Amino acid sequence: MNVYIPLLMLFGFAGLLGVIILALSHLINPKKFSAEKMQTYECGFDPIGDSRHRFSVKFYLVAMLFILFDIEVVFLFPWAVLFKESVASGMGPFLMIEMGIFLGILVIGLIYVYARKALDWK
Repeated sequence: MNVYIPLLMLFGFAGLLGVIILALSHLINPKKFSAEKMQTYECGFDPIGDSRHRFSVKFYLVAMLFILFDIEVVFLFPWAVLFKESVASGMGPFLMIEMGIFLGILVIGLIYVYARKALDWK
């Protein structure tokens, strides 16, 4: 149980710090409301039209592709650590071929996405 005391102290400090910061910002901030301050603000422009317009499917498709390829790249970091440790044991060529196959599948997927024109915004 004694090994968890520093962790509990850290969580307690973080929670206390959050409460203190929120309380100070509530006490310090000016409370002058005006019609201009309460107006909606969107990227430096006054909002135009209805806020419930539909987005193009391309927007969501590009977002999902970004997440997909971003997550796949995250798998490269543990592989690099394992590769660095296993070069001395003779597993280096096997791991290099294995990662080549993985990256080849990713490149084929990227070529397919590009051929289907999923990355075009027009």
